[in-house]
Amino acid sequence: MGRHVVTLANDRLRNTAVEYVRKAKDGSRVEFKGPRRSTDQNSKMWACLSDIARQIKWADQWLTADDWKLLFLDALRREHGDQLRLVPNLDRTGVLSLSTSSSDLDREEMGDLITIISAFGDNHGVEWSEPKKPGDGRPTPPVSAYVEENA
Repeated sequence: MGRHVVTLANDRLRNTAVEYVRKAKDGSRVEFKGPRRSTDQNSKMWACLSDIARQIKWADQWLTADDWKLLFLDALRREHGDQLRLVPNLDRTGVLSLSTSSSDLDREEMGDLITIISAFGDNHGVEWSEPKKPGDGRPTPPVSAYVEENA
């Protein structure tokens, strides 16, 4: 049968998905995900990560926005209670997380990630390049378990 991705946007597409399920061979896998993250969420995440990368030194190093994203994805997975996949790196001097990438996050998960990033930044005195707006995902007080006392 191959792979098929159907975005459930209307009744016709829902019926298409049902037909794929009916025709699927035993042992086939079906996965349901929430709506994809929005472009606005993606932009906000990168703006926040860039602000943090410019202002916070971590473990005596300046990290890139990409490095920070990996740290916050790890925090998101831990906060959600997801199974973390940690393996030794190739020279066995540390470990590497094989957890999900941010491109796989749905809107709700991306909102949770932005909340974790924002709470961390607020707790560490980050001056945001975008001013705070009501309901922008930056909680007051911070709600994340990954704040200064656990850093």
